Amino acid sequence: MANPWTGEVALVVDGERRVMKLTLGALAELEEALGEGAMVELVQRFEGGGFSARDVLALLAAGLRGGGHDLSAEALGRADIEGGPMAAARAAAELLARAFVLPETT
Repeated sequence: MANPWTGEVALVVDGERRVMKLTLGALAELEEALGEGAMVELVQRFEGGGFSARDVLALLAAGLRGGGHDLSAEALGRADIEGGPMAAARAAAELLARAFVLPETT
């Protein structure tokens, strides 16, 4: 089960439930993949709804590797994601938010 307190988000890829997490190493990898200064811009794109498929793939691939899954962005791009592109985008946004904000308590 994904633990929101540790920044985890679950995603079903090719029929297998995988837990993703943006570790410090995964964040550094994401920065490198997107270019210098891109993290702030990435957050702004997600907040404004102007993100791209490339953004979603980069976030999910980094999160999967941070969660211990060895899956490249290229392989992820060919994979079947349960719920399709909208579920992938939602999981990417949640992953990014959980990396920087503690979940609310109810």
